[in-house]
Amino acid sequence: MIAEMDVDSVAGYFRSKSILITGSTGFLGKVLVEKILRVQPDVKKLFLLIRAPDVESAKLRIQTEVTGREIFRVLKENHGAGFDNFIEEKICPSVGNIMKENFGLDNSQLKEFSKDIDIIINGAATTNFFERYDVAFDTNVLGAKHVCAFAKKCPKLKMLLHVSTAYVAGEKEGLISEKPFLMGETLRVGTYLDIESELNLINKTKRELIANRSTDKVVRKAMKELGLKRARHFGWANTYVFTKAMGEMLLEHLHEGCPMVIIRPSIITSTLKDPFPGWMEGIRTIDTVIAGYAKQTMSFFLADLDLIMDVIPGDMVVSAMMVAMVAHSKDQQAHIIYHVTSSHHNPATYAILTDSGHRYFFDNPPCTGRNGERVRLKKMRFFRTTASLRLYMAINYKLPLEMLHLVNITLCGVFSRRCSEYNRKYRFLTLLIELYAPYVLFKGRFDDNNLERLRMVRNKDQNNNEACWFDFDPRSINWDDYFYNVHIPGVLKYMQTELHSTSQNSNDVSRL
Repeated sequence: MIAEMDVDSVAGYFRSKSILITGSTGFLGKVLVEKILRVQPDVKKLFLLIRAPDVESAKLRIQTEVTGREIFRVLKENHGAGFDNFIEEKICPSVGNIMKENFGLDNSQLKEFSKDIDIIINGAATTNFFERYDVAFDTNVLGAKHVCAFAKKCPKLKMLLHVSTAYVAGEKEGLISEKPFLMGETLRVGTYLDIESELNLINKTKRELIANRSTDKVVRKAMKELGLKRARHFGWANTYVFTKAMGEMLLEHLHEGCPMVIIRPSIITSTLKDPFPGWMEGIRTIDTVIAGYAKQTMSFFLADLDLIMDVIPGDMVVSAMMVAMVAHSKDQQAHIIYHVTSSHHNPATYAILTDSGHRYFFDNPPCTGRNGERVRLKKMRFFRTTASLRLYMAINYKLPLEMLHLVNITLCGVFSRRCSEYNRKYRFLTLLIELYAPYVLFKGRFDDNNLERLRMVRNKDQNNNEACWFDFDPRSINWDDYFYNVHIPGVLKYMQTELHSTSQNSNDVSRL
């Protein structure tokens, strides 16, 4: 049941509240922390759970990775010289690790920590598509379990909000509903998922690798491959969405007596307007292509330009999170899932992004010449199917690589270093396409009826000047304007140090 509210009550709800936030050093976490502090400076405390050896180290991480970032610019302007004192008063660095039971705290620490918490927001996750299975399981599965267990020990708790992803639905077509996962449910007919057995498999595999004296590199590779293998066995595309689905299952199974909201965003992009347009951090799915095209390290990619690309600005996700918490704060039996998505009410095709991108780079050519001069970029080529792209790559890349390999053998290894480098790049691009195919060729649309009802309740007070503080209606977005004037400039402004990652590091470019 959604409670009656107005916009004042949304900001007012957080007054005098103590809120535990996990994942505050991530992109969405920073947007959330800044928003709460800006719209409700009378919040009592934000406890930010940070992995660190001690409180001083945790405080330093918050200063460098959270409050020191540009998204806090408006808040700094509002408080002026008093900003540091304000942050000191409102933010409490809390040393802990969601991968450990009780966050690694002893009983006395746990009791002291839990007694004042009103709200828990679990945004901690590893979002790498090709993460080690043990790391992803510890964070996305056991982490959710440990957060839920801690929530039940908080006597004042009014709400547990968990951030998941809309893509736990897998590669479905048609309209995808906002429904929970049952324990053991999979996406492949005839299979049953036993989470405890998955944990046992991880531990058994690691023991065997250690017994065989495997190097760290071999262990890392084996755990990554195991994650993908298990995910695909049960019908999920990658380790990330597989483990996020298992995390949801555990929460559904364990949350009884704890009011809970699950937020499932689609691909999260730069802020639309709040606190200012175009802020972002980290290379996300579509940004990989933008960054690669800007540097001319990627001249083609996989995408059906007629398909819908479901993206949602980060500030809209945070607004939906905050309104959802208020709406269900009085319902101790609350249990609801929200798709925070755009494909149902304001769908944008990949063609809109590519047209906006080509126009933007034509009007604002990047400095890619040998001497730093601006160079007009060629249009990017897109392939509608993986089969057509694989054929193109085989002819234009794989065949020349094989020829270079033969020449290298003939010349006694003269080109060995070059062969290794080109092979690495080819394997990386192949993996990138394999991991992204389920998203760029996705044919589903996310039903957001629950979120629409939430919007209707929020919109009852249309004359309130503060309504824009909590806007999460994708219908207000002009996608061409957003991509051209907000998102693409944001990618280029904030991601200069990461643009080279499209040809170097798969970990940095496999995020949702």
